[in-house]
Amino acid sequence: MRNSSLSAFKEPTLWQAALPLVVLIIALGTSVYLFGEDSSYGPNQIALWCASGVALLIGFANNYRWDDIEEGIKEGISVALGALLIILAVGSLIGTWLLSGTVPTMIYYGLDLLNPSWFYAASTIICGIIALAIGSSWTTAATIGVALMGVASGMGLSPAITAGAVVSGAYFGDKMSPLSDTTNLAPAVAGSELFAHIRYMVYTAGPAFIVSIIVFAILGLNTDAEASVLQLERMQLELTNAYNIGWEMLVPLVILLVLAATRKPALPTVFFGALLGGVWAVFFQSELITELASGDSSAIATLKVVWLALSDGITVETGSEQLDSLLSGGGMSSMLNTVWLILSAMTFGAVVEKIGLLQRLITGLLSFAKSTGSLITSTLFTCFGANILTADQYMSIVLPGRMFREEYEERGLDPRVLSRSLEDSATLTSALIPWNTCGAFMMGTLAISPFEYAPFAIFNWLTPLIAIFYGYTGIRILRREPEPVSPTTQS
Repeated sequence: MRNSSLSAFKEPTLWQAALPLVVLIIALGTSVYLFGEDSSYGPNQIALWCASGVALLIGFANNYRWDDIEEGIKEGISVALGALLIILAVGSLIGTWLLSGTVPTMIYYGLDLLNPSWFYAASTIICGIIALAIGSSWTTAATIGVALMGVASGMGLSPAITAGAVVSGAYFGDKMSPLSDTTNLAPAVAGSELFAHIRYMVYTAGPAFIVSIIVFAILGLNTDAEASVLQLERMQLELTNAYNIGWEMLVPLVILLVLAATRKPALPTVFFGALLGGVWAVFFQSELITELASGDSSAIATLKVVWLALSDGITVETGSEQLDSLLSGGGMSSMLNTVWLILSAMTFGAVVEKIGLLQRLITGLLSFAKSTGSLITSTLFTCFGANILTADQYMSIVLPGRMFREEYEERGLDPRVLSRSLEDSATLTSALIPWNTCGAFMMGTLAISPFEYAPFAIFNWLTPLIAIFYGYTGIRILRREPEPVSPTTQS
């Protein structure tokens, strides 16, 4: 009986499809205007719920029942459950790695190795190499990225530019790595081969990455290196007063990177890294644990401190406000607002996808895509719009990929053109949207809003622009090879 109602559903009009998006943009703009940088801690979630309500009313008007929409919401949220669990595990990892001295040690040696004048460019390259090796922008940001943010703080450098450098490098490495899930997903959806897809992405990603490094190098020339050196020397002294610093503190990082590079499942790998950080803290940071336990050095007190680091993070008091802010935090609870944001965004995305609004928007875009350039541009903007509406990079690859694939085939374009377009936009722009799973993760991990670092995530927004340029000029646009004619057919 329930399936029989499908025939009664009305196809949404273009204005119906656009209305929830317009409401969302207005609501989010109002939220940012009223609450500023605090808008991501509740107000943005309310904006998403209001836009979901508008989409829900349109669904009712088109004869969708609540049971149908509710089922779509459940399915939509289930897509993000794996990411939500990983985000919670990363919260625990940050907490115990702060307690164990792993992150402080990375900061300490980073202050030794990275000169302020080329710090931004070096951060981009380091994150690019690590992400290429392990295939994960998230793991790169949660480990090396967190340390680099700390180093930047010690040098008195811009957190927004540093976060932009981290995100640029992490997403370049993730995008070019055969170990990355999105790099495997895009060619699978488009019908291209993995390594051919990666080689083809070099033409857009390569120039964008080089330009990013050059821009970051120029930005680094404007730093006051002499003042920064004095700041970092003082911070190194404060770090050694608070922690036992040594190369052995980096063992949890090495083990985590090895597990990630050998393609072990992300969730157990990250949480194992968190537990290992707790064990390392017991062996190497007993004085700090005793201090956090109010002078109690018993086994029970030690267990409680480690347990709380996993759940609520730690609060360190060194006498330096800057260092205390840097070394305090983490824990699963620190990620709850991020989880709230993602759940709200996935609810909105699930509603607009279930009642056909997203597909209607894509159909409208295709009517304007007359040339190859306009088709590629439509694909890029659709993926970006899907990142805004569905709040998930996987959905932003799969939905437009399925809907545009036939059009690319009919126009004789090689599948790699579609797979590259999907990655150039869906993968990269996801980190620029605060309520997207990727943007929310980066905000929770790097402790800075995507609205602040987006202008400096040069690689992430420059790559789509290069792709559009190629589309309209015909540079590196591959055509499908004609199928060979068999002798039987010729006769």
